Amino acid sequence: MLNIKKGITVLGTKAVEFIRYIGALTIFVGEIGFWLFHPPFRFKQVMRQTARMGASSLPIISLISLFIGMVLALQSAYQMQKIQAEMYIASLVALSVIREIGPVLTALIVAGRCGAAITAEIGTMKVTEQIDALETLATNPINYLVVPRFWALLISLVTLTIYANFIGMVGGYIVGVAKLRIPHHMYIKMTFEPLRQSDMRNGLYKSFVFAIVICIIACFEGMRAKEGAEGVGKATTSSVVRSFVLIIACDCFLTALMYFIGR
Repeated sequence: MLNIKKGITVLGTKAVEFIRYIGALTIFVGEIGFWLFHPPFRFKQVMRQTARMGASSLPIISLISLFIGMVLALQSAYQMQKIQAEMYIASLVALSVIREIGPVLTALIVAGRCGAAITAEIGTMKVTEQIDALETLATNPINYLVVPRFWALLISLVTLTIYANFIGMVGGYIVGVAKLRIPHHMYIKMTFEPLRQSDMRNGLYKSFVFAIVICIIACFEGMRAKEGAEGVGKATTSSVVRSFVLIIACDCFLTALMYFIGR
């Protein structure tokens, strides 16, 4: 009986904590929505954060996207060679990269790299009372800290997704032409022939949503960081894990909406 009561108590506590978390997150999102289009606008900070997030992520995104494109081509070749359909490898790689792998993989890399850094920065400012100092100086921390990173993530992630798509297709091209001996002109033709504007547009829509998710979770967890280095570490871990889960969940929902429900 005691175990049942204890279980119910724990479950109720978790439910209350979850409701409080959702409520605080909703208020936080509302504040971001207000300050996004409310002066003062901090263009220099946006450009600084964009250069920092975008340029610093280029090497790892280049490397991973290239190898992902190559792996996709090799895996496709394993099956396609059995039915003498090697020329469709280019189409499979292009569609897979632009529709799914490019946006999702780029978002996961940015969430693990830039999202964690944002949480650690804001969390450190929180525990060292720098955010309180901003408020005493009549500076809204959402407008000063969150909004520039929000715009920077939107710009960076969309741009990096386009870049990752291109590098992924280059990886497939290297394997297709150099390893599988597919003619150059045939590979290029079969890469772009099945692509539609909707495929490229939907991939960018996904990256746009992913950027919003990463920024909101990273900044929110940083603002909620507890005192001490341990609190900042827990906030950073929570930010990365929750961003990853929400990115995959949003991808599933958006894929169903764009390619099944919307038709």
